[in-house]
Amino acid sequence: MDAGGGDKPAYRRILLKISGEALQGDQSGGIHPDMVRYIADEIKSVVDLGVQMALVIGGGNIFRGLKASAKGMDRVAADHMGMLATVINSLALQDYLERLGIVTRVQSAIKIDAVAEPFILRRAIRHLEKGRVVIFAAGTGNPFFTTDTAATLRAAEIKAEIILKGTKVEGVYNADPEKDLKAVMYKDLTYMKVINEELGVMDLTAITMSKDNQIPIRVFGIRTPGNLRRIVMGENVGTIVKD
Repeated sequence: MDAGGGDKPAYRRILLKISGEALQGDQSGGIHPDMVRYIADEIKSVVDLGVQMALVIGGGNIFRGLKASAKGMDRVAADHMGMLATVINSLALQDYLERLGIVTRVQSAIKIDAVAEPFILRRAIRHLEKGRVVIFAAGTGNPFFTTDTAATLRAAEIKAEIILKGTKVEGVYNADPEKDLKAVMYKDLTYMKVINEELGVMDLTAITMSKDNQIPIRVFGIRTPGNLRRIVMGENVGTIVKD
């Protein structure tokens, strides 16, 4: 499934995890329309292949619960605000996807019926089977859990074959490539190496859940045009994490 590229998609069903910061582009925060449009185009290039696609988007471009908690805000309240930020990002991406003719559903882990469906697993799978993109919003619906954990949980529930984590760098490095010019990118890693060396691919809960459910994670540069499609076609882009 992960070897060199071919003429058919390597995956039938995937989950894409992107940070809220990916939607802000080069701004200091908020949503940059050009960046949302770009990500929507990248997603369309995969949907056009017939691949079933689900997404989880972070909310850090609008509000980061952990950061607010560190400054004295109640953690539960801060995390719920962070969940709402992910709903805003999900609605923004849904709008741009549907402008491209892609039928999209936002499913929220917290009840917000006026703008999103509630998360119902069977309904989500049915949407995917019909070729609709499903965006899972509001994390797990619980405080103290990150959107990385939400992505892994949803991937396990929908039986995604792989989690694709789009970041601002091209993969996982042994040091921060933006600060260390000698940083080396790993092409493949095991779950335990990620955990033991604290490489920051995802949080510990997410990595452990991926390991337990044997869901590989591929970390790649979302800002490089065509990367998402190349991965889906089986090319060895970025860093793969698996046993």
